[in-house]
Amino acid sequence: MSTKRDYYEILGVQKGASQDEIKKAYRKVAMQFHPDRNPGDKAAEEKFKEAAEAYEVLSDADKRAQYDRFGHAGVQGNGRGFSGSGNMEDIFSQFGDIFGDDIFGSFFGGGGGRRGGQRMRGVRGSNLRIKIKLTYEEIAKGVTKQVKVKKHVPCTTCSGSGAKDKGSVQTCTTCGGSGQVRRVSNTFLGQMQTVTTCPSCNGEGTTITAKCGTCKGEGRMYGEETVTLDIPAGVQEGMQLSLGGRGNAGERGGPPGDLIVLIEEEQHKELHRDGLNVAYELHISFPDACFGTSVEVPTIDGRAKIKIPAGTQSGKIFRLKGKGFPGVNSYEKGDQLIYVNVWTPQNLSAEEKAQLEKMNGSPNFKPQPEKSDKSFFDKVREMFS
Repeated sequence: MSTKRDYYEILGVQKGASQDEIKKAYRKVAMQFHPDRNPGDKAAEEKFKEAAEAYEVLSDADKRAQYDRFGHAGVQGNGRGFSGSGNMEDIFSQFGDIFGDDIFGSFFGGGGGRRGGQRMRGVRGSNLRIKIKLTYEEIAKGVTKQVKVKKHVPCTTCSGSGAKDKGSVQTCTTCGGSGQVRRVSNTFLGQMQTVTTCPSCNGEGTTITAKCGTCKGEGRMYGEETVTLDIPAGVQEGMQLSLGGRGNAGERGGPPGDLIVLIEEEQHKELHRDGLNVAYELHISFPDACFGTSVEVPTIDGRAKIKIPAGTQSGKIFRLKGKGFPGVNSYEKGDQLIYVNVWTPQNLSAEEKAQLEKMNGSPNFKPQPEKSDKSFFDKVREMFS
């Protein structure tokens, strides 16, 4: 199983790089490994796709924040981080604006960053954000949920074209159907050819003479879709998962946006999450602390029985190995930490007071901490080291 490379390393930028630096770096890498410059070179094609994936994440503020915090796991929805299908047409359609408005297109026969003069169909749909609340048990094992999402969906009347019928779509007279306009200018270096998006058809290559009566020419309408979410085990509060192509439908057949799923945790009645670890506060009576006992404690996977040795002190921490949360897409797993509190009675009867006063004079009831006993701060430091 291959390991994914760091996105910053792929583009050759530092982690704190600005958006402008990231964009310039992507253009440089894309130019180097562009398929038209490296015909038949599969390795170059894979590096071109790899750069597109890195740019898609780092150029989006939310995805970049999740990547910086959680790495590849933070931007993987359904096991993948890149929202496109990975084919060339999707990449050129999604990032065509990086190449289309400058001299980059002239290096590749005026393709404007789209191979063979491919047109950019429609307008890409916007991303959607939803929140989903999960229990500790669902987070621990992973879960599949089906949610209804209200969003723009393709028009069923015109199949997303926006036209009344097939005869209502004509080739753009400005660009001749290429979706691009070429201009040649004279500079001190000689003639320079530039390729820009056609202003008449916005790069689609066609114009609509009669709009669809249902969607009014947009090619989409407001509706509802049931989306299946495969939530991996170990996700955390605030983590975002990206599902490519499940956002709003694009206009006039344009590619859909992404669906961003924000994870929220439903607070457990007895347990508390601390990273991959689970914490539980156990209260025991003074006699149980003296004589020892066995108790059942809740875990995220049912209940577990633990033994409390005689003489257990308040502040003692027991560890149940492997009873915590798993790491996202990793073999790492946390523990359950049980913090012991010896309960001090607050309302004593006269008889109980008399018995305690009698015992208080015994040497066994005088605090005698051993040097080997770790301090509270040592215990906390050990738990998180």
